[in-house]
Amino acid sequence: MLPRETRRDYPDTMSGMEYKDYYKIMEVARDASQDEIKRAYRKLARKYHPDVSKEPNAEQHFKEIGEAYEVLKDPEKRVAYDHLGDQWKAGDQFRPPPDWNAGFEFSGGFGGGGDVNFSDFFESLFGGQAGTRNTRSRRGPVHGKGQDHHAKIRVSIEDAYQGATRSIQLQTPDTDAQGHIHSRTRSLNVKIPKGVTEGQKIRLNGQGAPGLGGGKSGDLYLEIMFEKHRWYRIEGRDLSLDLPITPWEAALGATVAVPTLGGPVDMKLPPNSQSGRKLRLKGRGLPSVEPGDLYVILQIVIPPADSESARLFYAQMAEQLPFNPRAEMLG
Repeated sequence: MLPRETRRDYPDTMSGMEYKDYYKIMEVARDASQDEIKRAYRKLARKYHPDVSKEPNAEQHFKEIGEAYEVLKDPEKRVAYDHLGDQWKAGDQFRPPPDWNAGFEFSGGFGGGGDVNFSDFFESLFGGQAGTRNTRSRRGPVHGKGQDHHAKIRVSIEDAYQGATRSIQLQTPDTDAQGHIHSRTRSLNVKIPKGVTEGQKIRLNGQGAPGLGGGKSGDLYLEIMFEKHRWYRIEGRDLSLDLPITPWEAALGATVAVPTLGGPVDMKLPPNSQSGRKLRLKGRGLPSVEPGDLYVILQIVIPPADSESARLFYAQMAEQLPFNPRAEMLG
């Protein structure tokens, strides 16, 4: 199972829009069956339909009910929504945790479609998903290819650089005999192509929905997302890295070892380098016909004055190297 995200994991992302408790809006328990959700929708839709309702703010309530039902009636959306947990309350400021829906398998069609306008909360979770649900006539026998499925998966930058075969787990909805929705895990071995980039999709033939009437199964499209790396940041095929250097390496110039995905590489530092200076190691990003580059951003680290000899050394520097980095600012 995927770990449940908690509010404390994302202290900088809890603003921007109101969290919507779709179960509260639908007046059902979180473990309600699909039939209970359907009955609740019909009851509330009749109560708040703007053409007949005398209730205050009927039109607004009717829209909220429709949005909640759009999520809870769909096992795929509901399982993903439940993954957010119940740590938020209705009206809380909310923004989706990064990659919140990675590892969930969908058959597409998140948008409401047509002229339906859902809230920013809904769109932040389910808007813009590729794919649409297939609808088939129920008249007579049906033969055809199964529906394609989609999922986002996280991979390491190292696997993207080298290529690898990894076992992944995807969460899919499962309905029991009483109509309650549960999350089921399925495992797949996936080949990560060497040089894959974020946003690129890997197709697994026949791993989508089963075909109808003996038809061919659909495919599964896995969208690549990179795990956060301890050192590297990535944009396209290019990498960037903050490299700590000493004051004397910056002032005098030096040859230093730089960690790259292919192993350490020696790089020359020009004399009189400053923090923030960007140097390029050509071709040391993700591989391709035209490989990406590695951009090294220098960060001067000052040794602590934590001993008498160190403090004496800094005092001598202050005497022998009169320098005021704020002189221009102060006129």
